[in-house]
Amino acid sequence: MQLALVLYDRFTALDIVGPFQVLADIPGVEAVFVAETAGPVTDHTGRLTIEATAALAEVPAPDIVVVPGGPGERIAGPDHPVVAWLRAVHPTTTWTTSVCTGSILLALAGLLDGVEATCHWRSLDRLGALGAVPTGQRVVERGRIITAAGVSSGIDMGLVLASRLFGDEVAQAVQLAIEYDPQPPFDAGSPAKAPAGVRALLESVVT
Repeated sequence: MQLALVLYDRFTALDIVGPFQVLADIPGVEAVFVAETAGPVTDHTGRLTIEATAALAEVPAPDIVVVPGGPGERIAGPDHPVVAWLRAVHPTTTWTTSVCTGSILLALAGLLDGVEATCHWRSLDRLGALGAVPTGQRVVERGRIITAAGVSSGIDMGLVLASRLFGDEVAQAVQLAIEYDPQPPFDAGSPAKAPAGVRALLESVVT
């Protein structure tokens, strides 16, 4: 079972590393990082790179696709190499998934027209403008498409995917293996919960 983990310039690292960590060690999963061309791809901080071991053209029929978000998606359009590849491979995938604003790329590929989907809360309006039906849910499963909200939700999405592919017991075993037992020190992880001053601080430093 081939798992294609998509990279592009200025992706957000945890978006893709979270699902990778959940799924890559399950027996039978062949995890491959793919990008327009094989080689190192730099994240949005400019300080971390992940090696794409295959070019998009070398992975024409993956079983599972995971697309991360990140500032790099802002320059994408319908003809972006990742978008064109998604449009080509989706008809034969078992699951096509995204984390954070990775769903913007799915929408640009025409995969979310009239489909409920999620992304980072600051980009929900853009997702809707591209034809999706935006929702603030953390993980949204519609047919063969699963979208996850902001960065950390990729771990949740990976566990949902593990359950669909291998059963609840395997998914729970993975959860235990990675000791995913969230107990955050603050309850400010969504715009509905964060104090107004915290939200204003974030929006003043992130464009």
